[in-house]
Amino acid sequence: MPKLGVGTFRLKEQQAEESVTMGLDLGYRHIDTAQIYRNEADVGRAIAKGGVPRDELYVTTKIWIDKFGQGKLIPSLRESLDKLGLDSVDMTLIHWPSPKDEVPMAVYMNQLAEAKQLGLTREIGVSNFTIAHLKQAIDAVGAQEIGTHQLEVHPYLQNLKVRAFCRERGIALTGYMPLAYGRVVSDPVLLAIADKHGATAAQVALAWQLRQDIAVIPSSTKRANLAANLDALKLRLDEDDMARIAKLEDGGRIAKPDFAPAWDA
Repeated sequence: MPKLGVGTFRLKEQQAEESVTMGLDLGYRHIDTAQIYRNEADVGRAIAKGGVPRDELYVTTKIWIDKFGQGKLIPSLRESLDKLGLDSVDMTLIHWPSPKDEVPMAVYMNQLAEAKQLGLTREIGVSNFTIAHLKQAIDAVGAQEIGTHQLEVHPYLQNLKVRAFCRERGIALTGYMPLAYGRVVSDPVLLAIADKHGATAAQVALAWQLRQDIAVIPSSTKRANLAANLDALKLRLDEDDMARIAKLEDGGRIAKPDFAPAWDA
């Protein structure tokens, strides 16, 4: 998985298509979408227009919570592939654990593993899981089968306990909402670090995650921002920078739908 990708959360129709098109033109090769975003077809059109060889692209989608029941997950993934115009995706994630654990973990994780065996997805993973849910997923399919855990990570919500658990089990991490919906751009600490490096606060926030080996998927509808985000790959933060950013944690969780699990403190 390329460490920096184009996120498409909250981007619809022409916005989503144009964002992915610009991203591919700028050199991005990792595209992240999901069934619930309702933009897989838009992403698919951008991929088709972009002309990038399929083996150079890394495409992720996510299975929504109403597709977990026995016999539902694989047909829903096939629908996603039809919308994307692809024979397979590179990563398929369980978007959220089943609300109130209504569907047993083994039911949907085993279907996801079967989708991999069928060649519909190259890798499988999870998203928004607690440590308890991660343990259940590992019991179902094995830690070696979980290609990534995608979770909210930014300077204000660092999710250290879950991240440590994943590291111990060899599960890679992907951080979403890495710019905290724009909160980072006016943060005085990040601005000071950015000034020191001749960078932007957004680039600092992305570089902070990248240095910790967390893949990031920021989204933007502006070409200049997409290009600037890509340049975060070149930014090298020092230990003092990292320590200052670590102190910004304030529990500022953004993604908290009413069906979310009881988060690890």
